[in-house]
Amino acid sequence: MNSMATASARRISPLFSSCGVTSLHPPPQLEASTTVISVSTRSISYRQPLRSPAARRRDFLGGIALVSVLLIDSPDSKAREVEVGSYLPPFSSDPAFVLFRATPTDTPALRAGNVQPYEFILPPSWKQTRVANILSGNYCQPKCAEPWVEVKFEDEKQGKVQVVASPLIRLTNKPNATIDDIGSPEKVIASLGPFVTGNTYDSDELIETSIEKHGNQTYYSYVLETPYAATGSHNLAKATAKGNTVVLFVASANDKQWPTSQATLKAMVDSFQI
Repeated sequence: MNSMATASARRISPLFSSCGVTSLHPPPQLEASTTVISVSTRSISYRQPLRSPAARRRDFLGGIALVSVLLIDSPDSKAREVEVGSYLPPFSSDPAFVLFRATPTDTPALRAGNVQPYEFILPPSWKQTRVANILSGNYCQPKCAEPWVEVKFEDEKQGKVQVVASPLIRLTNKPNATIDDIGSPEKVIASLGPFVTGNTYDSDELIETSIEKHGNQTYYSYVLETPYAATGSHNLAKATAKGNTVVLFVASANDKQWPTSQATLKAMVDSFQI
């Protein structure tokens, strides 16, 4: 028996060193002979009671249940799979659009008060799409260390838009800073650019910047040509800061969508305010 245990230890010891756990299925010859195994190596002494098949099966099913919970989208990520014109009100200034006005029922960050309500217009044919739970900020509110996606909408013929929120502390140590306090439009987009493109940002991709004010709120607007972006080769963006958060509105289109949708996307970006 001792020689058998020693030989088995040599076979399974790499598993201990690499992951720190035993296999759920011990070697058959050890399981059949006794209910307790003593395993000795040069550096450890490990004593592990064998578990019954029913207990192992219970643990296995419990692990599956845990993984399932982690993969399920939060209620906030279950977007309506219908055209927004069927439930959003018409935009009073232009009947060709409807108005989306975010409320605390829409996202975890709005409920936590980390993002102030925002609004923008959309063509009525667009649909809201799901935000993956891992990107939604659902598990890190009210103190998220990294940016998260608030909402997403798209139309396969025209493009897509999304609202990205970033903790202010990632850009400045000044509490309740305005976007002017953070720096120039070029400085801000250098930090937020990857969240516009979905991968990397190169300053050569920045074509145009502008600054506008609505009351006491300052907005930086951007036009970017991004041939390698995951979001699309054409991106328009608008950023502002309020409270402890920087909020970024991004409209994206590929080369096929851009010629006919750029005016619509620009109207959507222009309408964004918080």
